[in-house]
Amino acid sequence: MEMDKLGVVTSFLHNIVVYNIPLLYGTTGEIIVEKSGSLNLGVEGIMAVGAIFGYIAGCYANSLGVGILTSFLAGALCGLIFAVLTVSLQANQNITGLTLTTFGLGVYFFVGNGLKSIAWPAMNDYPNIKNGFADLPIPGLSQIPLLGKGLFSHNVLVYLAVVIALCMWWYMNRTTPGLRLRSVGENPAAADSVGINVKRVQYLHICLGCGIMGIGGYYMGLNMSGSFNSSCWINGYGWIAVALVIFANWNPALAILGTFVFGFFNTLRVSGSSLAAAFPGPLGWLAGVPTQLYQALPFLITAVVLVVTSVRKREGSGLPASLGLNYFREER
Repeated sequence: MEMDKLGVVTSFLHNIVVYNIPLLYGTTGEIIVEKSGSLNLGVEGIMAVGAIFGYIAGCYANSLGVGILTSFLAGALCGLIFAVLTVSLQANQNITGLTLTTFGLGVYFFVGNGLKSIAWPAMNDYPNIKNGFADLPIPGLSQIPLLGKGLFSHNVLVYLAVVIALCMWWYMNRTTPGLRLRSVGENPAAADSVGINVKRVQYLHICLGCGIMGIGGYYMGLNMSGSFNSSCWINGYGWIAVALVIFANWNPALAILGTFVFGFFNTLRVSGSSLAAAFPGPLGWLAGVPTQLYQALPFLITAVVLVVTSVRKREGSGLPASLGLNYFREER
């Protein structure tokens, strides 16, 4: 009986990571974009574009690597569109991002429905994709009681998300290009005055961040076994990622913790009844919570985060001072 309880907890921890790691991709990508001073609200659409093109290309090439690369390039292309409109043409960033979400979701359903009417690629028919997405336990760590299988036995895209987040933290805080990125987000005029090419920095990092978002979308497609239906694979995760940027204080390393916290509440939707059955005393009340509340909980937490952070003082915040403001070089 005790082993069954441990198994339920381990499964709960495992599901937190499995179902919510796309948030880390979306959050890390959006942090990079926002650190350049650009506010991109098109995360949902960018992840959708990365998902559909990454999945299709990966299946037809029977290669997980091709799928990852294609999803990155598809997301980066969306970032390029955003950069051209907002950096070069000085379009409103909020409207452009929302338009990009609508555009991305439209592309997702247009391509998906069009291919589904002909011959939709089933993930199980491509062994390199199916096997490449299988769990790879980390030697030693995966043997830790209770936590091992829950936290250290996952597919390669889970590990890749953590590595990208940590590398981006190091990049922004320990490298010269990263410091230039932060300076552009804080004060583009000052950065321009010391010889930093503001537009190049913004273009590069907008495309890089959006490419990372695209990989997150590809992960979601694979996690749903490539089952295409009337609902989008992304399912609102892009919007949660935007809020998670604030929760993580624009820090990719803290985004790992933030993903786990948000994931905890999101996973209650699928594991709440199991926890209630395993621990009827302290957690039995979970069985009486309506399913609809579980589904809304991640978005309610998102709203709470936005309210709390909106009243928080600027001191100690990682918020770029020039976020959302177009830079006119002539006004320097």
